[in-house]
Amino acid sequence: MAGSSLAERQQEFMAHVLDDDRPLPNGWTDRHAAGMDIYRNAYRARLVDAVRETYERTSRWVGEDAFRKAAAHHIITSPPNSWTLDDAGRGFPETLAELFANDPEVAELGWLEWAMHRAFVAADAEPMDAAAFGDAAALFAEEDWANMSLGFTPGLSQKKVSHDIGKLWRSLAEDEAGDRPDGTLDRALYCVVWREGVKPVFMQVEEAEGRALEMMRESGTYGQMCELLIELLGEEQAVAEAGAILGRWLHNGLIISISK
Repeated sequence: MAGSSLAERQQEFMAHVLDDDRPLPNGWTDRHAAGMDIYRNAYRARLVDAVRETYERTSRWVGEDAFRKAAAHHIITSPPNSWTLDDAGRGFPETLAELFANDPEVAELGWLEWAMHRAFVAADAEPMDAAAFGDAAALFAEEDWANMSLGFTPGLSQKKVSHDIGKLWRSLAEDEAGDRPDGTLDRALYCVVWREGVKPVFMQVEEAEGRALEMMRESGTYGQMCELLIELLGEEQAVAEAGAILGRWLHNGLIISISK
């Protein structure tokens, strides 16, 4: 590494930390190699600890040994590139989906923990209550309602799940070994995560509401959402459900703005 810039030397050093099989620089002795092994192990152990802090319930579900092996695999295959340890667990749910392919609830639990972690650090925003919404929409014509779009609170995320991860979440609230509930759902639901004040929260909703939220978050209009609900539920049920869904979103503080 002689003659290289400081940045190049730092990049080379990190490449050796992250890759056990990378040939050591010319001139390194066994003492240097032993020092690198110590540094590499300490670096990975700290990152594994950081990942576990974010995914505590997932760790309890799979067991400490299996979790630490999965976290180490993730760190090696997807090394962090952020300045903060808060991001050490980025992409870990995808790693869990790969490593625990026969146990899909593991990745779903991991997704929930990461979504709540990100919701906690999301930007602050003032939710719109029903009164404020009513004032904003008081003069809407029928066309305005059809074209209405919604702004949602920062940190809001959602995922279609095949397990009752709320049930699994509650069963893992205490750091104690116990019976593990099955949690398999007879139909898919959507898990929605956001922040109330300073507390990340989540709810599970029926697929129709989950898809409606997905559409509106992707710049869909209220008219398009109603058409989707008619397709999924039939016209009579869709009319009632569209208003009920909008009311729930307002009640839970998901909406921060409307536009037409």
